[in-house]
Amino acid sequence: MLLENLALFLRIAEKGGMAAAGREMGLSPASVSERLAALEKYYGAALMARTTRAISLTEEGRLLADGARRLLAEADELEARVKLGTQKISGPIRFSAPEDLGRRRIVPVVDAFLDAHPEVSIDLNLTDGNVDLVSQGLDFAVRHGVLADSSLRARPLGENRRVVCASPDYLARHGVPAHPDELSQRDCIVMRFGQGLDREWLFQVDGRPHKVLVRGRRVANDGGLVRQWACAGHGIALKSIRDIDADLASGALVEVLRDYSIGATALQIVYPPSAVQPRRVRLLMECLAQALA
Repeated sequence: MLLENLALFLRIAEKGGMAAAGREMGLSPASVSERLAALEKYYGAALMARTTRAISLTEEGRLLADGARRLLAEADELEARVKLGTQKISGPIRFSAPEDLGRRRIVPVVDAFLDAHPEVSIDLNLTDGNVDLVSQGLDFAVRHGVLADSSLRARPLGENRRVVCASPDYLARHGVPAHPDELSQRDCIVMRFGQGLDREWLFQVDGRPHKVLVRGRRVANDGGLVRQWACAGHGIALKSIRDIDADLASGALVEVLRDYSIGATALQIVYPPSAVQPRRVRLLMECLAQALA
């Protein structure tokens, strides 16, 4: 019963409410309240601060959540080994990945993984914004850029060059920019990350970093849509080479300003620093690393 109550506690923390967690686990509101109260009595501490609008973890609750994830992962790993043997894996995997990279490069890996392991289920969150792995209950995330949260661990997947690109039709109508500064007068397609806009594009001019503030009538928080708009001739985009390599090869997009290359960003798998990851999670991470490296 303790493990079941810990699983319920984590679900409440992830969903941000007792009612939503209860619905997902098939429990009545009264049962959820009773089991949470039993857990708090067992540990002798208040685990959640309740208001009329939200539930937040106390310091003791955050400590328990971290330990509970490790404990449940170990229990799940043990059950899988005993029931299915060391050659089989089962259970859920929850992770996050960028929109465009996810659809083009990660979903095929997921499909093959599910075909190979019929006892596994996968919950994939495609988003170009960074999500809180711990609060969302995610096992890991595939991310571009520098690791901002130093509490996470990372597995590098190599560099990921960023490319300024446009369709041949757009370039025929508006001309090919010869210098990064010309972009400030062009219609650029701007990416939104959370509340921020990626409007400062970095270049190398005369061996020094050179920022250009771009503008545009199209802004999106979906990298796939940015790519779609660029291919349709609606403006100039800044994209990962991994997202548009097929478009460059087919001629749907053309790289511009390559002599002023803005360099590369990291691509990596990041995950919480828990002591134990289920074998199914480790195997999927390994498959993604091989596919994306």
